[in-house]
This record gives sequence, structure tokens and C-alpha cells, in this order.
Amino acid sequence: MNPTRNFCIIAHIDHGKSTMADRFLELTGLVEKNKLKEQMLDSMDLERERGITIKLQPVHMTYRIPNDKGQMTNEKDDFGIFNSDFDIEDSEYALNLIDTPGHVDFSYEVSRSLAAVEGAILLVDATQGIQAQTLANLTVAQKHKLTIIPVVNKIDLPNAEPERVAFELAELLKCDPDSIIFASGKTGQGVELLLQRIIRDVPAPKEAANNSLTALVFDSQFSSYRGVIAHVRVMSGSIKAGDTIKMMANQQSFMVEEVGVMQITPKPINELQAGDIGYIVTGLKRVADCRVGDTMTLLSDPAETALPGYHQPQPMVYASLFSAESDTLNLRTALEKLSANDAALAYEPHYSEAFGAGFRVGFLGLLHLEITKERLEREFNVELIITTPEVAFHGDTINGYEEPWIKAEIVTPPAYIGQIMDLVETRCGEYQSMHYLGTDTSDGDTAHKTAILEYDIPLAEIILDFNDQLKSITAGYASLSYDLIGYRPGKLVELSILIAGDKVSPFTQLVPVNQVESRGRILTKRLKDLIPKQMFEVSIQAAANGKIIARENVPAMRKDVTAKLYGGDVTRKRKLLEKQKEGKRKMRQLGRVSVPTDVFIQALKPSN
Repeated sequence: MNPTRNFCIIAHIDHGKSTMADRFLELTGLVEKNKLKEQMLDSMDLERERGITIKLQPVHMTYRIPNDKGQMTNEKDDFGIFNSDFDIEDSEYALNLIDTPGHVDFSYEVSRSLAAVEGAILLVDATQGIQAQTLANLTVAQKHKLTIIPVVNKIDLPNAEPERVAFELAELLKCDPDSIIFASGKTGQGVELLLQRIIRDVPAPKEAANNSLTALVFDSQFSSYRGVIAHVRVMSGSIKAGDTIKMMANQQSFMVEEVGVMQITPKPINELQAGDIGYIVTGLKRVADCRVGDTMTLLSDPAETALPGYHQPQPMVYASLFSAESDTLNLRTALEKLSANDAALAYEPHYSEAFGAGFRVGFLGLLHLEITKERLEREFNVELIITTPEVAFHGDTINGYEEPWIKAEIVTPPAYIGQIMDLVETRCGEYQSMHYLGTDTSDGDTAHKTAILEYDIPLAEIILDFNDQLKSITAGYASLSYDLIGYRPGKLVELSILIAGDKVSPFTQLVPVNQVESRGRILTKRLKDLIPKQMFEVSIQAAANGKIIARENVPAMRKDVTAKLYGGDVTRKRKLLEKQKEGKRKMRQLGRVSVPTDVFIQALKPSN
């Protein structure tokens, strides 16, 4: 196992992970330069269009050490990385890379990758510096006790500040700034040094204490032709086609149809041995039978204990999805197929008075919701109606409610600290701590520092527009990451909407006590403009705690009943107008307002 190195790349979104992976593919000769395209490991069109990684992607590469070993062992590079203490035992190394997402919504993908490797490249943009997801991913990597290789990327850009970022990174990692690699994933500068550092510093997989097969499932996907394909890290033993495997969590068994490694496309091999990362064609028809985090072992010689897995990702926000064409069966089929390739997607049947039958779906965040919507519409041709995202509350109106809270970490230049604190206080945030990265300049100026603020905030306060406002007040420099820390009693009240005296359930929502009046006014005013006029006046009321807190009226549609009169006494006109007035009064007493579906869609959209 000595010539094998397993590692992943972790970073904040848009810090150059996929571009760096492209250089690795080029340098190891896995893809010819004239056939290489940008974001080679991003398989979905949506990933290429948005320039982000959504799904983790493993790849197996072979790196051959240059023939002149003396050039590597005796000559120092610009940063003093290699010296005579670096003894190269092999001329060829197997490198297993896992490219990971950078957005906070897909942090569960990162945790799955870190459980399968021994090292991680911590990539930081030389123009943006350390950001929130940099810290979040680093914390998870350190919990797994991985070897961290710090890299300052994008040093070729005109506005790059590699020295400043390197000092901040060194302070964060408590390491020598000279040990940090300066590189450019675009030009290839420093990339070969990075590969050599991986070989030197990332430990080889450890020999297992026993030979019983244990393999950690860190990802899985569904193929219509081959069933479930599991991506695994073999911890001990070996696995080959024809072996009968048992899943230790659910006791599901199957015969292995094929094993191999991912080299952009699947490459079948004879067997996967301890230390290898590869794929297994299981033939199973349900992803639920091969859950992420489960342990594979041989049915004939099972391991005594399962590998320490990791918990199923917990949805942060919920929204209801309905078919705009009332084709619930097609929507159900689309969700089933999509959830086969997205372990974090959870859904259950849901019925709405406004939209009919649909599904209540749990998401990891708004980006996850947006990506899911795009994939459903593109890949399955489903036209969707989506309600406003909301969090899950515990409790009831009698015993009170508990709401989810998160620990938020905001990374920002110090110039924006005041504006950020004002914003967080309006969202019921509780201040926890603040510290800086970097050192003061000679004149005491803190302009070259990065500030890290920690707050506890109700999740409901940040899911819709908090990040947009954060970016707005900080000119895009601040970044946010967060983790769920549990439920706390919340001062929440049920806000109901009554139209012509009838309660309309789809508009009912839980809101903080201090915001109930403002939200009630906003919603009633919005509905006044959206609900079509009737032949009678329609009242729109917002109610909370048994009181009406806001009201708007939709004026009646007026028919000119006097148009047919060509003269005569004024009493004739008055008689007709009184008759019309009495008719509208009776209609108001007996009539029910039919609210069109598009009114619900417009009214439930988040405020800009």
C-alpha cells in the first residue's frame, strides 16, 4: 500500500478546486492536454454553467517521479520544500483524489470525502483570502486527523496578495509561512511541487489489524442499466467480482458484478485491495439498500464491527413542491430517481387546499433547493410550483414552539464589522465571539486583518435573504457558514390570513412575535393587489392571538346600472343604485371568494 496516496481538495466556493484538479489530470497524463476541458470532473451541465461543484467526484491517477531523483531530493524549490531528508522509495505512485463542493449547502459531501482519505489540500484564493467555508471544512478535516497541505491559489491574478494570505493561513494552522505552497491552477505554476508534497507528507494507508473485508461507502449513484454503483474506500481485506457482500447496517446482501477505479470514466480492474478507492457495481435496485456511511463486508467471513460512519444529512429548510400540470405521478417518479443520486433529498406526500396533491421536500439550503428545481425541470421535464422555504418547528400553539438555531461563522474584512453586527441583531442573533487572523502593520493599522465573528441565530432568520444582505453591505467580501446546534424555545405566533372571513390555510405561517404585525401588513397589502375584484367588497385580514392585526379591502367591481337611462327624474337612478347596493350586500353575506392558483404563487414568494 506504500505507493498509494488518498487525498481530497477542500476550499470555499470558487477558490479554484476544479481548476486545480484539471492540472492534476494533465500533469499525471490521465487526460491529454488537447482533450482536456475546463472542470473536467464536473459531470453535470449545471455544474459547468454555474462554475460550482455540486457532487463529489473521485478520480484515480498515476504519477511517475522524474528520472533525475537528485533534482528533487537535493535541490530546494523556491519555498524550501524538498531537501535531502525527502527519500523517494518508489518511482510510481497511485493518487486517489476526491474533488469536493465548496458551498455550505453541500458540506455533507465534504464530510463524506474526508472519511475516505488520509490527507487534504486546503486551497485558499490569493485574492479573497480565508473565508467561512475554508474554516468550516478545515475544522472537519482536523476532526478526522488528516494531514493538511496549505496552498495559496490564483497567484497569477493582478490583485493577488499571496504573502498576506499565507501569513493568515500560517496563523490559522500554526505552521511556518514558508511551508505554504504558492500555486496557480490556471497556469500550472507550483502544481508539480504540490503533487510531490502530497507524496512526501500524506501518509500511505495503514495496514489493517485483520484481513476481514471492511469497505466504507462514501457515495452511491443509481444507473438504470446496472443498478446501484457504490463508491468505496477499502479499509481492510480485498473485494473482487463474484464476491457475496453484506451491508452491515441493514443486512442486505448481493453479489458483486464489477469492481474498478474512476479514471474520468469507469475502468474495471481485478480487485480492490486495502487502501484503494474505487467503485462497486452492486446490481441493487434501491439506493436505500446501499446507504452512504454503511460498511461492506464478506457474507462468508464478516467483520466483527462496522466502520465508524457518519449520520444521514439533516434537512435545514423545507418547501412544498407541486406539479403545475397536476401530474403528481410524474413528479413522484422524478423525485424517486433524483433522490437515488442525492442522498440528502428527503420527501413525503403533502396535500394543499390551493395546489392539491404534492410533496413536502427537505433541503440542505436554498442553493440545494435551487439545484434540485433545475434538475427536476431539465432532466425530467417537470413544471413545478414551489412554496416559500421554511424551517421545521417543534411543538404546538398550546405548549409553545421550539425553533432550530444555528452557530454562524462570518468571515469579513474589519471595515464591515459594524454593519454586520447591526444586520445580525435585527435577525435576533446572539453574539458569541470575535477574533482576527493576521498581524498588525507597523503603524498599528488593522486593514490587513481578517475578522471572524461567531453568532447564534435562529435558522428561520437567515434562510431567505440573509446571505444576500450580508453580501450587499460588505461589497461581497463577507462569507457565511453555519451548523445546526439544536432547538430552543421560540417566541413564535401563528399568523393567519382570512379572506372574506374564511381562513386560508396555505397562507398560515409561524413568525416571531416582534415581526407578526409587519409581516401581516405586508401580506395583506400584497394580496390586495393580487386577488381579482369580485362583484362585492372583499376583506383581507391578518390575525394572530385571536386579534385582527392588519386589514385591506379589495373594492367591488362596479357595473354601470344607470347606463340605459336617458333622462327622467334623479330618483330613477337612485332607485337602481340602491338596488345594486342591496344586491352586493347579500352577495357579501353569501358569497365565497375563489382565489386563483397564481395568487398563491405570487403571494408566497419571498420579499425582495
